[in-house]
Formats: sequence, structure tokens, C-alpha cells
Amino acid sequence: MITAGTEVKIRRLESIVEQIGEAVLCTTETIERLAERLETLSLQVEAQGKQVQQQGYQIVALCDVVHTLAESQDDSLQKLNHLTQVLDRLLSLIQGLDE
Repeated sequence: MITAGTEVKIRRLESIVEQIGEAVLCTTETIERLAERLETLSLQVEAQGKQVQQQGYQIVALCDVVHTLAESQDDSLQKLNHLTQVLDRLLSLIQGLDE
């Protein structure tokens, strides 16, 4: 036979075990939600990393284009200077013939 005092203790223990079980379930659900959020954040960070890498490639390509453009402009400037010198000589010759 179970005495009244023992029955009360058993009920208390059952209540405590039930509360512990509920706490464990709540904790498990919270951890699962956190894991899902971390997974989402991880995917976002990975996508952003790929975007940053792609932007880096674009910047390098842009720098190459600017460098090529600068070289081309320098070459054009040299040709223009040469043409100006030739035109100056031609003008001097024409002026010399007029005199």
C-alpha cells in the first residue's frame, strides 16, 4: 500500500519530470529555430561573398580597361604631337615659298 505522503511525493516527482520534459521540448524547438536561422544567414553570407568576389573581378577588369585606355590615349597624343610637328614644318615650307 502506498501511504498518502508517498503518493504526494510521487505526484510532485511526476510534476517535476513533466516540467523538465516541457523545458527540454521548448529548448529543442528553440535550438531548431536557431539552427534554421543560422542556415539562412549562412546562405546569405555565402551569396554575398560570391557577389563581393564577382565585384572584385569586375574591378580588376575595369582597371585593365582603364589602363588600356590610358595607353591608347598616350599613343594618340604622341601621334598628334608628331602630326603637329609635321604640319608646323609644312607651314614653314609654304611660308618660305611665298616669300
